[in-house]
Amino acid sequence: MQTYLNAMRAGERNVNPLFDFLDARLVNAREGGATVTMPVSSRLAQGAGLVAGGILATLADESMAHAVLSLLAPGQSTVTIEMNIRYLRPTKTDMAGEINAVSSVLNAGRSVMTAEARVSDSAGRLLAVAGSSFRVLSDK
Repeated sequence: MQTYLNAMRAGERNVNPLFDFLDARLVNAREGGATVTMPVSSRLAQGAGLVAGGILATLADESMAHAVLSLLAPGQSTVTIEMNIRYLRPTKTDMAGEINAVSSVLNAGRSVMTAEARVSDSAGRLLAVAGSSFRVLSDK
């Protein structure tokens, strides 16, 4: 996972096809925290013309996962085992700028880690808050 995380830190989105698809970027991932950002685009819209809630959830999940990855030992990986999200305001696809998810690990257990994410727009308005649990997997 360190090779993957180092590639993501260097901006090599091709190692994560989802990041490439969403035009997302890992801003940082270190010491149990991570920030992921992506541009707002009309291609992210649902039927009412707003950014789909699943897009915000995906951004939050990826940010939390990378916060967890930053704490893993060599030979470990992770997978999301549960997630919740609260949407606080609609996100219009015609707004300028980016959507940002800032995450931190709340508890770094040996087999399960918990994290939280705050998703905001480029003006700093809070769009959603999320929480998640991640199973720590070992290659052994």
